[in-house]
Amino acid sequence: LRALCPQRLRSPRMDLCHVPTTQEKGWYLALMAPNVKGPNYAWLDPSRLYCHPQGLQDCVSDLLQPFQGDPIDMVAGIDAMGFILGAATAAVLRKGFLAIRKAGHLCVQTLAQPYTDYSGREKVMEVRTDAISPGLRILLVDQWVETGGTMRAAIQLVERLGGVVAVLSPSGVPTGVAAICIEDSEGGRWIRERYKCAHCVPPNLQPRFDRHQ
Repeated sequence: LRALCPQRLRSPRMDLCHVPTTQEKGWYLALMAPNVKGPNYAWLDPSRLYCHPQGLQDCVSDLLQPFQGDPIDMVAGIDAMGFILGAATAAVLRKGFLAIRKAGHLCVQTLAQPYTDYSGREKVMEVRTDAISPGLRILLVDQWVETGGTMRAAIQLVERLGGVVAVLSPSGVPTGVAAICIEDSEGGRWIRERYKCAHCVPPNLQPRFDRHQ
């Protein structure tokens, strides 16, 4: 990440008007901010790129590119940062947006799914039961897939309600998962092997992201 744009990472401010002359896929990844607070925080903050109008637009466009022509009825975003990318994606597709929440926040009938998050903590995720009908084709969006536990729980919730994440595309590969980065972890590979996935990290940078460098 530092190799992408070291001077930008040193700067406390962002030029919201600056767009690189040469825009390769993932150029906006350099807008992400590194951890300056220590080991109790994530290694970087991807949400900084959402502040840049062109960066956000290009990120969403890259996430949607693999799904061009695929039948999608609704976009679901995962609590909490998946709400931003998910809602932006839904707006571009002109589809509805469903929030998949951490347990205890919805005052309606819900379905719950326990899971282990990237930090190893046991948690519970829930989704309202009145928004997913059998056969509804859903694109699942999150900011980042590290261990895959959170995304896998979201998939289980959708499928338990009869929703479809694994819609077969013309290539015969299941469709349905999008994130800025899907790490090459055991859980990340489990998702990649079963679902058509979209992410924004170029192949040459994937090892660095996997190592959190």
